[in-house]
Amino acid sequence: MNEAKTLVMRGNVVDIIQRKTYGAELLIRDGRIERIMPTGREEGSFLLPGFIDAHVHIESAMVTPAAFVNEVVRHGSIGAVADPHEIANVMGTAGIDYMIENAKDIPFYMWFGVPSCVPAIPWETSGATIDATETARLLRREDVRFLAEMMNVPGVLNGDPEVMGKIEAARAVGKPVDGHFPLAAGDALAKYIQAGVSTDHETISLEEGREKCRLGMHVLIREGSAAKNFDALHPLLREYPELVMFCTDDAHPGFLREGHIDRLVRKALELGYDLYDVLRAASYNPAMHYKIPMEFLREGDSADFIQVNNLAEWKVLATYIQGQCVFDGNDCTLPYSIPTPCNHFHARPISFEQLEVKAKGKQMRVIVCEDRSLVTQEEILPVRTFDGFVEADPQQDLLKLVVVNRYHTAPPVVAFIRGMGLRLGAVAQSIAHDSHNIIAVGATDFELTQAINAVIRAKGGIAVSCMDEVSFLPLPIGGLMSDRPLAEVCRRYQEIEAKIKCLGTPMESLQMTLSFMALLVIPALKLSDKGLFDGERCQFTSLFI
Repeated sequence: MNEAKTLVMRGNVVDIIQRKTYGAELLIRDGRIERIMPTGREEGSFLLPGFIDAHVHIESAMVTPAAFVNEVVRHGSIGAVADPHEIANVMGTAGIDYMIENAKDIPFYMWFGVPSCVPAIPWETSGATIDATETARLLRREDVRFLAEMMNVPGVLNGDPEVMGKIEAARAVGKPVDGHFPLAAGDALAKYIQAGVSTDHETISLEEGREKCRLGMHVLIREGSAAKNFDALHPLLREYPELVMFCTDDAHPGFLREGHIDRLVRKALELGYDLYDVLRAASYNPAMHYKIPMEFLREGDSADFIQVNNLAEWKVLATYIQGQCVFDGNDCTLPYSIPTPCNHFHARPISFEQLEVKAKGKQMRVIVCEDRSLVTQEEILPVRTFDGFVEADPQQDLLKLVVVNRYHTAPPVVAFIRGMGLRLGAVAQSIAHDSHNIIAVGATDFELTQAINAVIRAKGGIAVSCMDEVSFLPLPIGGLMSDRPLAEVCRRYQEIEAKIKCLGTPMESLQMTLSFMALLVIPALKLSDKGLFDGERCQFTSLFI
């Protein structure tokens, strides 16, 4: 990281270790705090440790790590614990390397882990495999800091050799193992923690959080674009201040424009929580747990801190990392250059005839979805045919859902879905958890084909088709991320959202909901590039009955 020259700053120093706040003048030389001279009076602004996002998938912001940093330093963040799960499922180790390389020269504490579930499941085509041997090799690297969220809970509880091999590889080199265990309790939770898993960001209820904390697990309070658990979990800040951290998990561009970890800090303080406990969750706890070498405003420390106007508004006036001002209150001072894209995309354009569905029964299974929900329902509907084919019927909220294998040429897989409410047009995107094949929903085969082929020809992005018009947001990096700054991506993403609204959907975020429709491990009925999948029975099922 770059180092600053001599700098003198005056303000109210918030010492979260000694739990005191005092007016002082700081002498900063060569990136470190050389002297702290108390002034004996209250100063104007406040100096406090910068924030750390304890769990984030940067790909969800649709920008590179560099572009992510350029945005979040405006909100007082100086570090992030990043799980490159999405790009790894597309590109494997090459994707992880791309993220690390993109962030390595930026003055920011960017801590990358190795994803533990690549591929996430065997029932869809993924772009890569990272097995226990490769995981162990990656964990031996200095620039890989932890084993990312262990989603394979059955594998842990049943002692699966491949799963346990990954956990043991992390423990052998003294690196943390992150968890992913929603609705956990009892013996299963205890066994999961005893296996070596030390954090969880999927906690939903307060009692669940308390049980995890009683067993010594770090609980991450999450407030992102999709999941928001602060309202349920905030009492843990008072009950277990040493075990709580803040995270976003998934944050879309518009969400990050409005705030980052500072959003959680404000919410906690507005509810009357202790300042030092809140800042501990926002900075000290993740720094200690992940061994992030940020420091905390003491003599000899690295000059890692933020300046805010007061403790009510929390307007960030400046962000410093190792003595370098990376945000001056108006602009991010870090340069941004357009990165070279990397990708894994080999699908070829389709024809609308490939989307035709010949009737093979009198009833059919239909996916029923809800806005922003991962969970779907199964509905059985009578088959209505037109010349022997089943078509979408937008007047009855019956649309076609399509998944296209992005990794090699294969026929599209077609099903039907209700709940998205499009009256016309189609939406296609290369964001479909967890393997990120192309997924599309639409009212007509022609518009579906237009949208899907726009994504294929660009090798990634979000396309909205209506009649002969196609609006498009390119995502050239893995089909997941743009190469542009976040402010520009945010503007273009909002334009895409507006186009989708014009198609008649009542959903707040159709494209987010669409990205979950291939997430097979979440019940009840989903679609993969290999067919219609029953998530409750964990097996493929037929469209027609």
